[in-house]
Amino acid sequence: MSTVKEKLYFLCHDYIATRVATIKQNAAEAQEAANDDTKSSAGDKFETGREMMQQEVELNLARLGDMYKLKVALENVNPAIKSDTITLGSLVVTAGASYYISIGAGKLLLDGSTYYAISPEAPVATQIMGKSAGDTFELNGKKIKIEKVL
Repeated sequence: MSTVKEKLYFLCHDYIATRVATIKQNAAEAQEAANDDTKSSAGDKFETGREMMQQEVELNLARLGDMYKLKVALENVNPAIKSDTITLGSLVVTAGASYYISIGAGKLLLDGSTYYAISPEAPVATQIMGKSAGDTFELNGKKIKIEKVL
């Protein structure tokens, strides 16, 4: 198994866990603010503030649902799988960037190197899925050669 792939996999897990914790905290704070809001002499001001806090709670709950979907998607990734063709869980190395086909976690820093965790639905991923080392693809009008697939 590629140690780099395993470390990237766990960085993706950390990304989700951090986001979930932040979202839960934001939702709790919004709920607390809605509960603490006291009736003012303005009348409608109370209801407007309470409604805004409720919308914030609902938005955070939707974000939380998105994070759980990411977690399920990541569980389908097996960093131990080795394939010569690019598939879910592949680490793709090009001259310009390295892509970890897993979830859309964005830029990950590992051992002084930068990797991009992208979902299989990302535009770059859809272009490179099924390709192998030595193949090329086009990104922003530039031809890019795939150097390695791990």
